[in-house]
Amino acid sequence: MTESVPAIALAFLGLFLIGGVISLTKQGLKVGAVVCGVAAVMAITGAVMWW
Repeated sequence: MTESVPAIALAFLGLFLIGGVISLTKQGLKVGAVVCGVAAVMAITGAVMWW
């Protein structure tokens, strides 16, 4: 495991945003789900690169 706090924070933020994508999709808000999905991908990518 890493000791990089920003990487861990970005990973958890990405997972939280993935939950938002699922929630927004169930509500029928496709534009919000896409925006949330893009943010989730960027957060997880940032976490992996910071690792």
